[in-house]
Amino acid sequence: MKKCIVFAAGSSFGLRPEINEGDLVIAADAGIENCLKVGITPHLAVGDWDSASPPDLPKIDLKVEKDDTDTLAALRIGLDKGFDEFHIYCGTGGARLDHTIANLQSLMFLSKRGKRGFIHDENQTVTALTDGEIFFGPLPCGSVSVFAADGKAIGVTEEGMKYKTDNITLTCDFPLGVSNSFIGKPVRIAVKSGTLLIFYPNGAVIEGEKK
Repeated sequence: MKKCIVFAAGSSFGLRPEINEGDLVIAADAGIENCLKVGITPHLAVGDWDSASPPDLPKIDLKVEKDDTDTLAALRIGLDKGFDEFHIYCGTGGARLDHTIANLQSLMFLSKRGKRGFIHDENQTVTALTDGEIFFGPLPCGSVSVFAADGKAIGVTEEGMKYKTDNITLTCDFPLGVSNSFIGKPVRIAVKSGTLLIFYPNGAVIEGEKK
């Protein structure tokens, strides 16, 4: 599947995505620096340039006074171009914890529109899941945390991990879903109603999903 890759302005960790023909790489404002740091020239840069100088490449200038973050504006461009899969790099860490929260909310924005989004951190990846189920291949170990993203997540089931849940309700004000573990079995995580934020090791492989 072709993917939209967005570089934000958080910590780089030196992560460099594999880019295939048909993929779209967008740098969001100061994300241009992170993008160039790992040797990638983006197809497009988007920003209000309040934290970086406008680059000498195709770009879209945004107003400082706006509702969307620069990263969300980049994701909207990918949506407009028909992409279904989105990968955010440098979307955590950095000087602004609030930007990390904004990027997590952007994953929810994508999920509720039927798209799949990922934030890649140094050791973990996070994705959002709305009214569906997702399947991981087996790993011998590694932490998995599952949180209700907003309000209640009803009918949450986790199979194939150290702690099994069966049709439980998670709420956004109690971190019950933190620190489950891979144990060498295929994993299924499902939610009947609501949106989950799922944190999993970078080495885990998603082998399928259903909505």
